[in-house]
Amino acid sequence: MMDNLLHEFKDAWQRPNNALPQIIIINVVVFLVLVILNLFGNIDALSGINSFVQRQFSIPSQFSEFIFRPWTIITYAFSHSLNGIMHILFNMLFLYWFGKLIVEYLGNQKLINIYVLGAITGATLYLLAYNIVPGLTDHRATMVGASGAVYAVVLAAATLIPNYTFFLLFFGPVKIKYIALFVLATSLIGLNGPNIGGNLAHLGGGFIGVFYIKQLQSGTDWAAWIDSIMRFFMSFFVRQPKMKVSSQKKTRASSTSSYSGGNQSTANNIADQAEIDKILDKISQSGYESLSKEEKQKLFNASKKG
Repeated sequence: MMDNLLHEFKDAWQRPNNALPQIIIINVVVFLVLVILNLFGNIDALSGINSFVQRQFSIPSQFSEFIFRPWTIITYAFSHSLNGIMHILFNMLFLYWFGKLIVEYLGNQKLINIYVLGAITGATLYLLAYNIVPGLTDHRATMVGASGAVYAVVLAAATLIPNYTFFLLFFGPVKIKYIALFVLATSLIGLNGPNIGGNLAHLGGGFIGVFYIKQLQSGTDWAAWIDSIMRFFMSFFVRQPKMKVSSQKKTRASSTSSYSGGNQSTANNIADQAEIDKILDKISQSGYESLSKEEKQKLFNASKKG
């Protein structure tokens, strides 16, 4: 049973264009690792390691600390409270339900874009509040949780297809725009409670989810830079086939006698190269295994030319 479970996780992780399960897997794995470290945190030999790792996945409230751990503006959105399972459970359920809609209508990359934007915006609002708003001066405060990123996905889906209906237990059919309004209302009410920073992150994530979809509908992708950064880093891990480039000298006579044929050959070469470039882009984005049999054959044939 354990072997089958690990195989399913491995298959979900390695499958191209599978962003939603991969984000959930990262959250679950980080949670389990932090839980295990926390269980052994009282052991002297492991207490320092536990404390160090925990800090890498929690964003501090003070700029003076944050500047030494700037990566936490992202990593905090992949960790959760270790006091119970409900925090991660509800976040992952909402992410799964609403993330499926984003993937279905906009694709995998847009889901990643929204998640990252939600995390960054939620963290930014949290930092600004704790460093500007009078009264929020708890220097020991830190924040963990994917809620800001998840709220971005929820509000993005509700903005994109507001009348899409979920069938909820005890409630029946409910349009997702009403679910989105409910979760926003709970965060607004939560500003009166002890988790002010967390609820500010929720609202920041929700705002950017709505804003991103509205801008996308007007033709502007505010998160194109996220795609570019991902392509850059993926290029270090995706092996691209080496293309042989050769230069052949032709005599003036032969070039002149086959002038019209040469033009046709040049045009064909340009078209072939454009097709190869598209295939290489596909490899960079989704991996070699995402290619069709015909695309693999074209790439193989191109690599043998020269």
